[in-house]
Amino acid sequence: MAVLLRKRWKIGPLILNFTQKGFSSWSFKLGRWSWNSKTRAHRVDLPGPLSWKQDKN
Repeated sequence: MAVLLRKRWKIGPLILNFTQKGFSSWSFKLGRWSWNSKTRAHRVDLPGPLSWKQDKN
């Protein structure tokens, strides 16, 4: 079993994601809405354990 290194830096609404290989992606989050640069998907957090996701397609 391998140990993976993941690091997130939050700078206001901007989130930078790093892995063992370096920078991987960035995200932008405002309230319950967020967007990720790698998946290019919009996500909205809904009440409870639910969320809604719209892919780039």
